[in-house]
Amino acid sequence: MDKELLSILVCPASKAPLVFDEDNQELVCKASGLAYPIKDGIPVMLESRARVLSADEKLNGSPVKHSGKG
Repeated sequence: MDKELLSILVCPASKAPLVFDEDNQELVCKASGLAYPIKDGIPVMLESRARVLSADEKLNGSPVKHSGKG
């Protein structure tokens, strides 16, 4: 995920910053509890396509890796 792109993207639901989850290829928003998929290198920033974080992910944090690959 390109660091510059990640720095300008925000969650459509909460307008909060996103964190790149490299293992799951998702952009995660802790504020809204949503994870947006990345398909073919393109973030799908639609709430209807987002995955709701599990209770464990919300409480303990998902296994998120900060990566600037791009």
